Amino acid sequence: MYFKFTFCPIILLLWASLSFAQNVNVVIHGAASIAKTDDNFVCVTLDWWPAEKCDYNQCPWGKAGILNLDLRYGALINAIKAFNPLRIKVGGSLQDNVVYKVGEVSSCPNFMKREDGLFGFSQGCLSMERWDQLNRFFNHTGVKLTFGLNALFGRNGSQTEKGLWIGDWQPQNTRDFMQYTISKGYKVDSYEFGNQLSGSGMGAKVDAKQYGKDVIVLKNLVKELYAHPETQPKVLGPGGFYEEKWFNTFLEVSGQGIVDGLTHHIYNLGPGDDPNMMNKILDPSYLNQVSQTYKGVSDVVNKFRPQLGAWVSESGGALNGGSKDVSRTFADGFWYLDQMGMASTYDQKVFCRQALIGGNYGLLNATTFVPNPDYYGALLWHRLMGSTVLAVTKESDPDLRVYAHCAKKKPGVSLIFINLSKDRSFNITLSNAKPGDAGKPNYEFVGKQNREEYHLRALTGDIKDDIVCLNDVPMVQTDSEDIPAMDPKLVDASTPISIAAQSIAYVTIRDFEAPACV
Repeated sequence: MYFKFTFCPIILLLWASLSFAQNVNVVIHGAASIAKTDDNFVCVTLDWWPAEKCDYNQCPWGKAGILNLDLRYGALINAIKAFNPLRIKVGGSLQDNVVYKVGEVSSCPNFMKREDGLFGFSQGCLSMERWDQLNRFFNHTGVKLTFGLNALFGRNGSQTEKGLWIGDWQPQNTRDFMQYTISKGYKVDSYEFGNQLSGSGMGAKVDAKQYGKDVIVLKNLVKELYAHPETQPKVLGPGGFYEEKWFNTFLEVSGQGIVDGLTHHIYNLGPGDDPNMMNKILDPSYLNQVSQTYKGVSDVVNKFRPQLGAWVSESGGALNGGSKDVSRTFADGFWYLDQMGMASTYDQKVFCRQALIGGNYGLLNATTFVPNPDYYGALLWHRLMGSTVLAVTKESDPDLRVYAHCAKKKPGVSLIFINLSKDRSFNITLSNAKPGDAGKPNYEFVGKQNREEYHLRALTGDIKDDIVCLNDVPMVQTDSEDIPAMDPKLVDASTPISIAAQSIAYVTIRDFEAPACV
């Protein structure tokens, strides 16, 4: 499966040491938080796509879809258990084409290629036998579950406007599905209504006013069936691409207290076959462009104030299964971890990666279940970065990206440094912003305890590599398919933080005094 290196090749260390080092002072504003994420900010998706889903002359889904995934693999189980717990959203493009075989639904067809079907497929079905299997798996691995519901059930395609679905949503199949779920004692943290039906839609769309009326029906259904507030799943929506007018209309119609969390999708790298993909990922000005979407969603949330705030409920970077040459590699982490950092500063509560497994953008290899580099970056975020987000300022070098949170395990702060530069390393000194008086100089931070550092680099120094090294140790699963130990390197606090060219580092500082983290 893997050629198991003990250490990363020494050539990488020599290459890193020869790169030009630039001194940078980073100021952490620890007096107050600028945002809050959910404790389970890191989230992944499981998608419905069958093996026949193909894009760009390749079919990368294999048996990774929800209906086909072999849930017995130790590598898959251990990868999920390592998060303890991992938030998973079951959903995707075909969820609005899935019926649940329960109640009045007697037949259970498989997805079949169909030219006039939604996303080129016929209707598919979730049997209760498969739902039982999935829930045994979720319970065993400790999953915090969001389930994406079919929001097109009972509607019909418009005869006058292409892609528009009209009519009221019919909730009976969902009612029967929820009643079965409740009768079995299965735990669902939240239900998301529909997938990419907002605005111009993707394959299908629903008018914002109609969507608002239907989500009220769903909310009332959840309240009716889940009588106890402490076990009542939250209602999320619309799970699509942000369009200001549509989102505002949807929330105006649904009103206060209906949608618990406002969900949207991010695919800011464009089509997966874009030959310029790598340049986009390494271009800080390109990465910054999506901040306008985060700001727009944040403004809508501030206006309507849903209880759970905003979620990125799906983000795979590149559309249509991701990029076969980039999404599985170390380079993708420059996009992925920067997106999580940026999203958290805009008060996005949850960030769901498309996908845990499947396509080219899975955190796990779709055939071997072996973790790709982004898996380890996500796991470190989950373990180190707390829910309290701090502001950071620095000299204006765009190639160095920095985000700071209170440490997940107190005390202290945790930072992530992302170095996009091919030929420059950075030597970082830290300062603590003096609260209350912007005119006074910041305190230079002089630590007394060793720092905990986690440096991520590509195995060979080529960022297109699909093996990542943590503190110069290749991350490969053990013979028992366990996730390898991910221990920090303890570094003398009196030395600068050194970030090698084209690398990523997490740093936790236990004795950094940040009042927001007390």
